[in-house]
Amino acid sequence: MKPTGRDIPRPPARLILSTPEHLLAFGFGAGLAPVAPGTFGTLVGVPLFFAMAWMPWPVYAAITALLFVAGCWICGASSRLLQVHDYPGFVFDEIVGFLITCVPLLPGVGGPDWHPALGVLAAFALFRLFDISKPWPIRLLDRHVHGGLGIMIDDAVAGGVAAGVLWGLGRI
Repeated sequence: MKPTGRDIPRPPARLILSTPEHLLAFGFGAGLAPVAPGTFGTLVGVPLFFAMAWMPWPVYAAITALLFVAGCWICGASSRLLQVHDYPGFVFDEIVGFLITCVPLLPGVGGPDWHPALGVLAAFALFRLFDISKPWPIRLLDRHVHGGLGIMIDDAVAGGVAAGVLWGLGRI
């Protein structure tokens, strides 16, 4: 079994910035944060959400789905180059997971009417909660699905669960 990212030293920034696969998998450097790289990676998703939020929701959903598929390849390639499965600095999955979480905030999906700043803050907190705690079935996926899909799928499901909770909270 290949080592996880917690078993190897952090790669130097010059290596991460040297290939497109690493640059994207590490969220343009956000994954190099010395603490909480997933949180910093999720922060990269915030301006991306605001840039995409004006789009009709089917276009938003299609772009998010394409980013998920691309992330499977990007994170898988970066993982193979580093010879480490799901290095903690891989944050492309957090970016996509956050975009999934924000679906109830989009106009036209029939979701609750959140104030934009409050909605994004709630989405951020909920996504980080489910991504970090990894309740069932997220933990099961994290442990048993490998490769690029394994890196991406647990965050996508965490985003879906967080979106459901966000939707429910907005209805209260």
